[in-house]
Amino acid sequence: DYAFNIANPPLTVKAVAESAMREIVGQSQIQKILTADRKLIEPASQQLMQKVLDDYHAGVLVLQVLLLSVDPPQQVIAAFRDVTAAQQDLQRLGNEAEAYANRVVPEARGAAARILQEAEAYREQTVAEARGQAARFEKVYEQYRNAPTLTRQRLYIETMERVLGGADKVILDDPSKGGASVAPFVPLPAFPAFQGGRK
Repeated sequence: DYAFNIANPPLTVKAVAESAMREIVGQSQIQKILTADRKLIEPASQQLMQKVLDDYHAGVLVLQVLLLSVDPPQQVIAAFRDVTAAQQDLQRLGNEAEAYANRVVPEARGAAARILQEAEAYREQTVAEARGQAARFEKVYEQYRNAPTLTRQRLYIETMERVLGGADKVILDDPSKGGASVAPFVPLPAFPAFQGGRK
């Protein structure tokens, strides 16, 4: 068949090889052709070439297809390099972002856990203080029910001690009993103690 069914076998094989290669490469992405898919294109091209040559009854057996050099066309090689550099930058930035997230997310989770613990401690402290104040109020109320007048006087005196404790001394007199309502307290100078009537 080789000698009789095709006019120029070497030229026919070359044309079939170019056609098969264009078809296979046209269905693939250039980035994959230049890298991982290169080894897949070789056997696919071999099978397609063999099928076409068998249809021509060329009597040619395609043993192997090898891609010796796979480069983008010269007209677009600069743009291809730019795209490759941009993809590498994208990959690098993605890796940096992932590293940042791996560092920041645990820190943020730790800070959130600390804030929750502080809030829980504050809540427990506030509740304990409120319960303590309520318990004190209950005790005062119990005393008030037993002796209202005495409890009122005691609370009044305790309040006055707190309010006027740091102030200059003031004497309050009951004006209903004929006394002045407010009289300043003037302390007398301290005298030395007498022993046996003499100093």
